[in-house]
Amino acid sequence: MGAETTIGSSVSEDPADRGSAAAGGAGGPARRPVATLTAAAAVILLLDIVTKHIAVATLSDRGPVNIIPGVLDLRLTRNSGAAFSLAGGATVVLSLVALAVISVVVFTARRLRSVGWAIVLGALLGGALGNLTDRIFRAPGPLRGHVVDFVYLHHWPIFNAADSAIVCGGILAVVLSLRGIGLDGTHYGDPDPVVGDGGALRADPPADAAGRGGTGPGGQ
Repeated sequence: MGAETTIGSSVSEDPADRGSAAAGGAGGPARRPVATLTAAAAVILLLDIVTKHIAVATLSDRGPVNIIPGVLDLRLTRNSGAAFSLAGGATVVLSLVALAVISVVVFTARRLRSVGWAIVLGALLGGALGNLTDRIFRAPGPLRGHVVDFVYLHHWPIFNAADSAIVCGGILAVVLSLRGIGLDGTHYGDPDPVVGDGGALRADPPADAAGRGGTGPGGQ
């Protein structure tokens, strides 16, 4: 009896301690993807703003600058449409769409547990913010401003860093979806953790219970 009492007291744990440990363990992984999303969006937004500023300062009133002849040029354009000069003239509508995308990303971040999806959403958020910044602050006016594009791959519409981030984020989203990775980090198609190859998993009985069982040697 003395031995059993000692064992029982050594494994006992305060429920409050268990709760705080669980909260701490869940909080770390939960914050990491959100931090990744925020960092990715901030880097993309900063890169987009800086490169557009340089493009306006160096390419205005200037012809195309050949980087790789026949492949890559730099040429400044003002785009009233969407990425890659699509939907020209729908600037106000596209500004509202960008605001909606930003709202969805921020809302989705609350249940984000996958670093891969954090990069996807960070790329989409940074790209949307980059082009929305142009539409708000550039001529001809708020929500109607024209987006600065300057990278021209031949046989491809002119684009900018924000457009590239949006496309890369979309490609990565497809890859993660095909691999069955969800926003919460789970893999679709993984076997149920409660069921093994041979059926339902059976928990091993506690050592002291096995020793006292009616069928074991200790129970005789």
